[in-house]
Amino acid sequence: MQRTYLTQAFTLLKQNRLFSMLYIVGTGLAIAMTVIVAVVYYVKLAPIYPVVDEAVALFKELLHIPEGYSVLFLGGGASLEFCMVPYNFLEKKAAYLNTGTWAKKAMKEAKAFGETIEVASSEKDGYTYIPKNYEVPADADYFHITTNNTIYGTELHADLDVNVPMVADMSSDIFSRPVDVSKYICIYGGAQKNLAPAGVTFVIVKNEALGKVSRHIPTMLNYQTHVDKGSMFNTPPVVPIYAALQTLRWLKEQGGVEEMQRRAKQRADMLYAEIDRNKLFRGTVTVKEDRSYMNICFVMADEYKELEADFLKFATEKGMVGIKGHRSVGGFRASCYNAMPVESVQALIDCMQEFEKMH
Repeated sequence: MQRTYLTQAFTLLKQNRLFSMLYIVGTGLAIAMTVIVAVVYYVKLAPIYPVVDEAVALFKELLHIPEGYSVLFLGGGASLEFCMVPYNFLEKKAAYLNTGTWAKKAMKEAKAFGETIEVASSEKDGYTYIPKNYEVPADADYFHITTNNTIYGTELHADLDVNVPMVADMSSDIFSRPVDVSKYICIYGGAQKNLAPAGVTFVIVKNEALGKVSRHIPTMLNYQTHVDKGSMFNTPPVVPIYAALQTLRWLKEQGGVEEMQRRAKQRADMLYAEIDRNKLFRGTVTVKEDRSYMNICFVMADEYKELEADFLKFATEKGMVGIKGHRSVGGFRASCYNAMPVESVQALIDCMQEFEKMH
């Protein structure tokens, strides 16, 4: 039986000859395993510097990053950046847009460093839309946003226009659309959605925004440390960085972020059209313009709620993998990251239509 993976995209790794796939017994899911010879070659026989240098150059090329910015590859995931951002940028006041679980976690960390303003929130409505018509304090050191919300399925599809520097967590939609980097003093994210296996965190930081806070910053948590050392202050996460380089090369070959945006919209339009048409299902996001292209969330229609477990079992038997929604939301979630082929989305649509005919 052919499996259709509607979760983090393993398909991209299959294109890399230095990776093999180890299947987890009973799930059909796979872990990226780097060939030992390749690791030895890159760690022992050749320096990692050219790998990092090329990855940084491709980051800057693909996202059109202007002069005066550094690209870093760090550890700790986006969760560590929740702390590093206010450590490095919050002097008096920071503003946060609360659009989901990860935005709320980031805001919690900032409160330890100074005044933290929640400018707007959709939490009381279950994060089913992205707030609008709010004001960002003009004296805020920065305005923090989370551009895509994996759990609830909302996404900002364009850069915002605000009167203060922005910081963005782009863990789950980086390289899925063009970004005007000049509007941000920092963009960060865990790499494991659209860039590389877990283990490396990317940070794009505006150099002149550093060194402005009066507090002492521990060496390892200071962005300037990693800018000065070119991400080599300590041993970098070599394998994920090399995997990221392969992804960046692939992105360039495919036509860059503009092509990724076209494909993302195509996939999303197909699946949302079926969700809206099919009597058995409904989308969870209440404002259609806020629907995520990366994480398409849906549930059974109220009158068919009792069929949720049946559909999950049916879809699994048809080879759909990873469509169960987050435990805090329930329902279903199709994660359509950059490497997801349109054929996988069509397979899920066919499955939904077949199930509809049965009921």
